[in-house]
Formats: sequence, C-alpha cells, structure tokens
Amino acid sequence: MTIKIITPEYVVFEGQVDSILLPGKQGEFQIFKNHAAIVSALVNGQVKIYTDNVPEKYSKYFTKENEARPAYSFAIKSGVIEFNNDKGIILAE
Repeated sequence: MTIKIITPEYVVFEGQVDSILLPGKQGEFQIFKNHAAIVSALVNGQVKIYTDNVPEKYSKYFTKENEARPAYSFAIKSGVIEFNNDKGIILAE
C-alpha cells in the first residue's frame, strides 16, 4: 500500500509500506493492505510505518525502531488520515 505523510512545511514520506500504526482519538490503530476506507482525526503521538526501507531523502524525519520487523516512527502533534483503495494520505502538524 502507498502512504504519503505531509506537514505544512514538507513531504515527510511517500512510498510503499506494509502497515502503519497511528495515534487516534480513541487510541492507537493500525492499517494494513486492503483495509476498509477510513477518514480519522489523529492526536499527539507517533506515526509508525512498517517498511523494509525509508528512502534516504525522507530518513532524516524518522527514528528507526527496534522491533521484530522494520519500523520507523515520526512524531506528530495532530492530523488527519484518509485511506482508500490501498492509498493513504496523512496531513500532520
């Protein structure tokens, strides 16, 4: 699935991921390939993408996590995600 993360200043990430973990108002939730369409508000916390590699031009925005599978995190204050047809866009602050 394809994810794009955008802040008012720059594009933080654009590429293929296996899944993404997000800080929602009701708690964390994870989106996998073939997930139902969703629009959700995001709160202060970590957006965590699960992917084998973050392209070098985006790596400065992410912290590599020590987990069983490759994961990278990015801190946000708030935002919104729209996900449909295996494509997601996150507008974050």
